Amino acid sequence: MTRLAPLFRCYFPGFAIAAVVALAAQFLADHYGAPSMLMAILIGLALNFLGEDTRTAPGIGLAARHVLRIGVALLGIRISADTLAGLGLAPLSLVALAVPLTIGFGLLLARLLGQPGRFGFLTGGAVAICGASAAMAIGALLPQDDRRERDIAFTVIAVTVMSTLAMILYPVLTARLGLTDASTGLLLGATIHDVAQVVGAGFSVSPETGEISTVFKLFRVMLLAPVVVIAALTLRNGSAAGGRRPPLVPGFVIGFLVLAAANSLGLVPQALRDLLDPLIRASLLMAVGAVGLRTNLPGLMTVGATAALMIVAETVFLLAIVLGPLLIWGL
Repeated sequence: MTRLAPLFRCYFPGFAIAAVVALAAQFLADHYGAPSMLMAILIGLALNFLGEDTRTAPGIGLAARHVLRIGVALLGIRISADTLAGLGLAPLSLVALAVPLTIGFGLLLARLLGQPGRFGFLTGGAVAICGASAAMAIGALLPQDDRRERDIAFTVIAVTVMSTLAMILYPVLTARLGLTDASTGLLLGATIHDVAQVVGAGFSVSPETGEISTVFKLFRVMLLAPVVVIAALTLRNGSAAGGRRPPLVPGFVIGFLVLAAANSLGLVPQALRDLLDPLIRASLLMAVGAVGLRTNLPGLMTVGATAALMIVAETVFLLAIVLGPLLIWGL
């Protein structure tokens, strides 16, 4: 017990602050309908001086790194092969193709606009897969330098804002285009960034649309694992010869895949999934809040308009490559 006391004193203050930020963000989401991820990052930014305090910095760093990886690993419990059955090969292929195309578009934009390639991968992956959660997962692999926290914080804010706008505008767009409930569900699930906004947009149209959009969104979440593995391999190969190389497959990705496989095989009871779901949300909220706490606000402002333009362009690109086949072939 005496050995644990120094660790407790070192990590608890900052860890507790990250937890309070997460609770405050969830309170605002529950009572005022605000996006919880956005609230967490904004509250964290408002209190970012705590991230530089020697008494709280270790615990905040623990939440930003290790709690994040636990949350991403637990996301696998939401994935099941059964949820994908019956959706059809063509729609699933379209969604699967949209992810690498959007990431590739992000990398191309980064080169054209003078941004680092890793920033293009970060923003493209966040837009293509699952918004803030993907940004945090990919960001966990980025080198620990002065850009990392700033880039993650900016991406979380930008994709959450874009996702909220999409939640409002996309159902209006699909109604104007006369899409069926099934096609609308596919479009919403394949193009809106965050899970919560997909659910909100889908069920605002109809229960059928809500269910279909949620399943397609979960399929995109499933694609997070291979994208993170590719990112890990890329960063590993690009690391300096004498430096520490990242693991071939990050442990949290293995955890994600193991839980997804167990859930697909029916080894995870519904009661356990219901129990873990709040823990997943809490872990990701704490991690996002901790990133905000560690982000220098003046530094965030230096990201520039080109970075915001990238995320807007990636969002429009993803919408176009999914909507086009829907209008032409009616998938």
